[in-house]
Amino acid sequence: MNLIELFLSFLQIGLFSIGGGYVAIPLIRYQTVILHGWLTESQFLDLATIAEMTPGPIAINGATFVGLQVAGIPGVICATLGCIFPSLILVSLLAWVYRKYRTLPLLQSILSSLRPAVVALIASAGLNMLLQVIFGSRAIHLSSVNWIGVALFIPAIFALRRFKWNPIFVMIACGLLSLLLGILGLA
Repeated sequence: MNLIELFLSFLQIGLFSIGGGYVAIPLIRYQTVILHGWLTESQFLDLATIAEMTPGPIAINGATFVGLQVAGIPGVICATLGCIFPSLILVSLLAWVYRKYRTLPLLQSILSSLRPAVVALIASAGLNMLLQVIFGSRAIHLSSVNWIGVALFIPAIFALRRFKWNPIFVMIACGLLSLLLGILGLA
């Protein structure tokens, strides 16, 4: 019964976590801690930490963690399939519609109208993250500036935009510089 419950719980999470992984976190908490009691609050915090720091979508990482905790490898498969099933169906339908009607002027008009909205969403998320890195909170005060974050951001953006460096290399370099500054007691 746990495998079916895992699938259905993560199917709901996959259906209703529109907007990204951070939307999925409270849904995962409700399903795993409150509704089913599969995890304690402490285990859920561990799950959220692991899901955020590992590569991949937060909801799928969470499904993997919970599935393994509840029912081993079969639990991983059921929870992950439940989580990705809604997206799989929706993207497949959209791909079929696009492939069939891609030459229609109406579809091209709709897609070209959506591009600025997508760019605005990405820019908004990026700006919020930048403000969080620099100021540490929503309050913008010069006294709360994280100067190390600024010192890492400026050369990183320059390396990415001007020299077209590999983003993975830039992340590793920033991480190593931050580690070095921490060891030296400057961070």
